[in-house]
Amino acid sequence: MRYLTTSEKQTFGLGKKFGRKLKGGEIIGLIGNLGAGKTVFVKGLASGLGIKNRITSPTFVLMKIYRIAKSKLQNPNSKLVHIDAYRLKSGKEILSTGAEEYFNKPDSIVIIEWADRIREMLPKKIKLVKITSEDKNKRKIIIN
Repeated sequence: MRYLTTSEKQTFGLGKKFGRKLKGGEIIGLIGNLGAGKTVFVKGLASGLGIKNRITSPTFVLMKIYRIAKSKLQNPNSKLVHIDAYRLKSGKEILSTGAEEYFNKPDSIVIIEWADRIREMLPKKIKLVKITSEDKNKRKIIIN
């Protein structure tokens, strides 16, 4: 699916709509340049899952875990695992975070910013979200 957003609010809204459709067990890879809107999309996705926490990019800690509102997914202990691979030099470095223990788990949704940097370590079944910044406000978003 292809989308065009013309504001941060629209990118957030698209992420929120996408998040509402998730069931658990998904791995979502985000690809896009610096400032493309990846974290804004994640904030919207988290909102769609009922997460009230302030979402920030885990650039320096690599991974943050948020509890998903009980009514959003069937498992009451569901988590959103937010990973940022920007600082990783190789895909193998992701293993040190313990991220793979969340891959394909029905009680977890994993979203990875800069997924293209660790592609070789990711499971084959992954949804890709490519965000291209056309100018300051325009974003072309392709969800596969």
